[in-house]
Amino acid sequence: MKFLLLILRNIRRNLLRSALTALGTMVLVLVVTLVWSILMLLDLITAEKSENVKVLVTEKWSIPSRLPISYANTLAQGAAIEPDDVRPLDWMTWQFYGGTTEKDKITRESLIFGIATDPSKVLTMLDGMESLSPEEERLVQLYVEKMKNNLQGIILGANHLRNTNKRIGERIKLYGIANFKGLDLEFEIVGAFPPGRYDTLAAFHSEYLARAFDAYEREHNGRKHPLAERSLNLMWLKVADTAAFNRVAAQIENSPYYTNPAVKCETASSGYAAFMDAFRDLVFFMRWYLTTACIVSLAMIIANAISISVRERRMEFAVLKVLGFQPAHIMLLVLGEALLIGAGAGLASAALTFVLINYAMGGLPLQLGFFSKFFIPVESLFWGAYIGGGAALAGSILPAWSACRVKVVDVFSKVA
Repeated sequence: MKFLLLILRNIRRNLLRSALTALGTMVLVLVVTLVWSILMLLDLITAEKSENVKVLVTEKWSIPSRLPISYANTLAQGAAIEPDDVRPLDWMTWQFYGGTTEKDKITRESLIFGIATDPSKVLTMLDGMESLSPEEERLVQLYVEKMKNNLQGIILGANHLRNTNKRIGERIKLYGIANFKGLDLEFEIVGAFPPGRYDTLAAFHSEYLARAFDAYEREHNGRKHPLAERSLNLMWLKVADTAAFNRVAAQIENSPYYTNPAVKCETASSGYAAFMDAFRDLVFFMRWYLTTACIVSLAMIIANAISISVRERRMEFAVLKVLGFQPAHIMLLVLGEALLIGAGAGLASAALTFVLINYAMGGLPLQLGFFSKFFIPVESLFWGAYIGGGAALAGSILPAWSACRVKVVDVFSKVA
């Protein structure tokens, strides 16, 4: 305890230098925490699972994928024909739709991207729904029931509600854009996705889209909408494990049902990884260069501060040796000061980042695919102390070694 009090007294002795060192540590730990939080989520979604594997079925030779909606019924069964064929545990159709709330005008605020699907699959198949709080799950279940009973019901992301200045219970009209021109849909907003991953997504009843295609055909003298026959963009299936995935994938890819166009199967994590391949160089730079540069800079900042302190206190160390302090005691004293500043500032920075981003800001705005916000994991509290403490230890070893090597004779001979 006395040793710790001595360390605290030495830190407080030059409060300005200690405060500036701690501030520099907090800034760099903030950068590393943000980078590692984003990388952690990307690693999580691209990691292969061994249980409850999601299967992504898309068109084999074309991007974007456009499959006949007639494929959905047999894909939902995993193209099973024989009694011993493997059938998926669950499934979800994805029919993309893009519209704007302003006719003949597209702005970031008016653009809404949605999927038409079976409402009952929203809670069971959308990633992240399994981690909702009981209250959030209850609300989403309520919204899903409303969408089941109302073909024109739509669940919007938080960003859409904010950009359109709409509330739950109000109506909204979307004018189809690009490939969806001619498909103008009117909706009643029956709910909103929990803030976070699906802030920029909307979901509505697939039957409503099917009726919109039928209405287009009637209004255009029997001419079908260009997407009417190829409106299924992708299909999600859930299987028990990797072995089941291999069998279902073989059943689907070898099935005579899907020849024009052909389909391919991959795990959802492989699909995400393929999407992230476009950002491969950026991720590599963040993982290895940016974080390394931050940690090295942090070590140099602490090393510089401790070196100045050691040079100023050579006489003090000589006196301590005269009083009976061993070189190991002096080294521990210097290392303790550096570790206390580094680990303490790192922990404080990580804790402030966690609270501010997760609670004050509601997530870090960063649009990447379906992800519109990133959150700081609770593990970041350990990262802060680990980064700050580790960099402090690395940067203070040489100054501490110099301090414990101070010779009493040399110091007092110069004084004399």
